[in-house]
Amino acid sequence: MLYLIRHTTPDIAHGICYGQLDVNLGSSFEAEAAAICDFLPKLDLVIASPSLRTERLASRLAIRCEMKTDARLLEKHFGTWEGVAWSDIPRSEIDAWALDIMNHAPSGGESANQVMLRADALIREITRMPEKNIALISHAGTMRAMLALLADIPLVHALDWEISYGAVIVVNLQAQVRHPAQNSTK
Repeated sequence: MLYLIRHTTPDIAHGICYGQLDVNLGSSFEAEAAAICDFLPKLDLVIASPSLRTERLASRLAIRCEMKTDARLLEKHFGTWEGVAWSDIPRSEIDAWALDIMNHAPSGGESANQVMLRADALIREITRMPEKNIALISHAGTMRAMLALLADIPLVHALDWEISYGAVIVVNLQAQVRHPAQNSTK
C-alpha cells in the first residue's frame, strides 16, 4: 500500500503563499502526528519531501523503518511569490498564471507541468519497489499531481481537491492496472 500523507498544520499566517518556503509546524503537531501514527500500519519505508514540515513527521513515522528524503516530493516552487500574501501578488501575474495554469511559472518558480514530471518519475520508481507499505510525506499540490497521475486524469480536474493538513490517502498500488499516465502534460 502507498500512503500519501500531507504535512501537519504549519505555523504561518493564513493567506501567505509558501510553496517550498521552509516554515515551522504549528502547536498542534504532536496531536496531529499521534493521530497519523495511530492510523497507519507498520511501514516498510518512509520517503519525505526535504522540508522542515515534512521531515519532522517522517522522522516520527520512521521509528521502525528506513527513512529517505526526495526532492521530487517538494511542493510547487512559487518563486518570487513565496512568503508573500496572495492578496499582494500583482493581479496581472495571477491572471497570467490562471490563463495557463499548467505551463506558466511564477518568476523564479516552476510550472504545474514541472511538478507533474517530478511526481510521475517518483510514482514510476515506487511502483517497482519491493516494500509493501510505503509512506510519502508531502504537500497538497504534489499529492494532487500524484493522485491525478494514478487516476489517469488531467491535473486541472484535481486542483480543487481539498487535502487537509495531516490527511492520509491510501492507494492500493497492486490494484493499479496501468502505470501512471504516459502524458505528463495533463
